[in-house]
Amino acid sequence: MLTYADADSELLKYLLIIGLVVLVVLVLISLKFINLWIQAYMSRTPISFFQLVGMQLRKVNPTVIVRGMISATQAGLPLRTNEIEAHYLAGGNVLNVVRALIAADRANLGLAFTQAAAIDLAGRDVLDAVQTSVTPKVIDCPPEGKVAAMAKNGIQVLAKARVTVRTNIKRLVGGATEETIIARVGEGIVSTIGSSDTHKDVLENPDRISKGVLAKGLDAGTAFEILSIDIADVDIGDNIGARLQADQAEADKRVAQAAAESRRAMAVAAEQENIAEIAANRAKLVLAEAEVPQAMADAFRSGNMGIMDYQRMKNLEADTRMRGQIAAGEEAHMADERSRRKSGQE
Repeated sequence: MLTYADADSELLKYLLIIGLVVLVVLVLISLKFINLWIQAYMSRTPISFFQLVGMQLRKVNPTVIVRGMISATQAGLPLRTNEIEAHYLAGGNVLNVVRALIAADRANLGLAFTQAAAIDLAGRDVLDAVQTSVTPKVIDCPPEGKVAAMAKNGIQVLAKARVTVRTNIKRLVGGATEETIIARVGEGIVSTIGSSDTHKDVLENPDRISKGVLAKGLDAGTAFEILSIDIADVDIGDNIGARLQADQAEADKRVAQAAAESRRAMAVAAEQENIAEIAANRAKLVLAEAEVPQAMADAFRSGNMGIMDYQRMKNLEADTRMRGQIAAGEEAHMADERSRRKSGQE
């Protein structure tokens, strides 16, 4: 039979087991934070053990915060743990921001943590921006191929520029990106070449392109400051003006051909109308000639015309035909005589 002493011993045993388990768990958890706390302590970074536990409870990665604070402390940057935690919770890249602050401090750029955090949260690579501000980079315009423009004489000029820029930290948030620089430089190249009288002016002085583009202040509103614009290559393209003139001449020729075809069609239509009118008049003549015998018969019946009158009319017609034949023969004879004389003279 179980006594009170046995029950107390069993309860004490369970309590010891539970306590041992809790102690092991606490030791395992503490080992993770102790390692980070020792790192912070040895680097003289002001982070307590309970702060590390609080970070874990707030869903903050203590390792990232400790590494960032250690780097900032070793570089002499006056950063606070709560600032870095807030940036981490906002979704920022803590280590990248700390590296950017260290690089900016070494280069005396005057970059504050709030500004760097804002740049990072805006989606920009703040470390790359600081590096570009210290070491300018070159942007090809355009990235591939060349910009094509036409001078006033109609000759196409192909140009490629290289733009040296550095980051303007103050305008990085809200400033335009590299694509805007490339677009503006391309527009400036087209405008400068287009204002040249001939393509020879561009080939003789390619620096007029870079000077003209640089004078336009193309970096306004962008996150960069343009240091120089250099023309890397200039080539001659097609004779666009001659091609346009040829196309215009071809178009004018087609218009003239269409107008001539229209006039020919109108002339053919007028000719057909005249032929139809002649045929109609001929039909009227035949009808009129068909009425002559009937009119003569009516004249005979009415007594207005006698047989002698009819005979005189026939004689007159025969005489007229004879005279016509004689005249035709004389004309043919005279033509033959003229041709013989001409051949004799030759």
